[in-house]
Amino acid sequence: MLYLSSVVALGFSASVEDVSVTVHPERAASIDVVKATAGVTWTAAPHPRFSAEAPGASKSLLGVVGNWTDMIEQALARGDMQALLHDENVEIPESFDSATQWPHCAKTINDIRDQSNCGCCWAFAGAEAGSDRMCIATNGKLNVPLSAQDVCFNSNTNGCNGGMIDTPWTFFQHHGAVSGGQYKGSGPFGSGFCADFSLPHCHHHGPQGDDPYPAEGKKGCPSEKSPKGPTKCDTTAKGAHTTYASDKYSFVGSTATAKGEKAIQQMIMAGGPVETAFSVYDDFEDYAGGIYHHVTGKLGGGHAVKFVGWGVEDGTKYWKVANSWNPYWGESGYFRIKRGNNECGIEAGVTGSSADAKWSKGADPHPDNKDCLDVKAQTECLSPDEFNCMWCDFGSGVGMCDDKGDKVPGAKCKGPTGDEGVVVF
Repeated sequence: MLYLSSVVALGFSASVEDVSVTVHPERAASIDVVKATAGVTWTAAPHPRFSAEAPGASKSLLGVVGNWTDMIEQALARGDMQALLHDENVEIPESFDSATQWPHCAKTINDIRDQSNCGCCWAFAGAEAGSDRMCIATNGKLNVPLSAQDVCFNSNTNGCNGGMIDTPWTFFQHHGAVSGGQYKGSGPFGSGFCADFSLPHCHHHGPQGDDPYPAEGKKGCPSEKSPKGPTKCDTTAKGAHTTYASDKYSFVGSTATAKGEKAIQQMIMAGGPVETAFSVYDDFEDYAGGIYHHVTGKLGGGHAVKFVGWGVEDGTKYWKVANSWNPYWGESGYFRIKRGNNECGIEAGVTGSSADAKWSKGADPHPDNKDCLDVKAQTECLSPDEFNCMWCDFGSGVGMCDDKGDKVPGAKCKGPTGDEGVVVF
């Protein structure tokens, strides 16, 4: 029987009551490998969210579909993204924390959310980083949480089945996202926003130690499927957040990207936290604190998270990263990962609004969406107004407009943002 241990370092707390948990024998063996490996800079311990399952239990939460570096390169080639390059003249500090740099936006920067039993990590990381960059860009005037519910289920018909790290930013830019906090008003912002996340807090095996959330598949935390995207605000919405059509937050400007340690640091310094993705291996599920690096286990999939800062501990450089597995995982919802070596691909490309983007609240910039099947012309199907549509080409000049993400046998399909995600069935 293994137990969770307390880890406290540089202000990060991963403390969880020492409680006995059932540990799958394959997971126990994986943890033993990490502990026996020389030079490991992180603590491996079974977390109640995954402990009783074989390694790979997090796969359904890993919702980045496809190759995010290819997606970024294609967006750059089309002119849909702006690349930020490392400027040798910019001095980069040894350590940096966005919440400390912009204390008037610390509330949103430190908001650790919970994607529930759903592969919406791409939407959560985007909504979180978008909230931060909006607050910073407006000097705290717009300090509200952007709705992961709106982003996950209105910007991409796949929802819990996955998406890509450019999609939230295209959605913010072309349609805007409404305000929305955590499930039933939990989290630092409380309730009263337009579209709170509707799927419950949970982990795999019910309340354990300090974590009060129910088990996945149990009462209060069922196995989740994507709900329909919101078209009106919750009944709990209040004040300025009661009307869906007018509670939209969007930006005018470009979507920016950066890759490599120095360029990413400069993008964060210029405008705040950014969305990134990395390859998750089985051992990451057992992260309990320290500076993560891959040691053992199979590749599970791509996961989107939020860079908030960096530092150095005992000579090891790290990124500080916000996850969306609730604040009872890792270091109070955060993890640190080795910096400067593109660990697990985490420095291969980040996304965010440009630092000079102008954020505002108002109506949807492109409100006249039609049912995709009613759109007959390819040009209209691929226009920004029809964000949720894709054009499917059957060859010989025959094509149709369909909902993005649908399987269309025999067709090559693409969405309004280009060829990424093209699938031939």
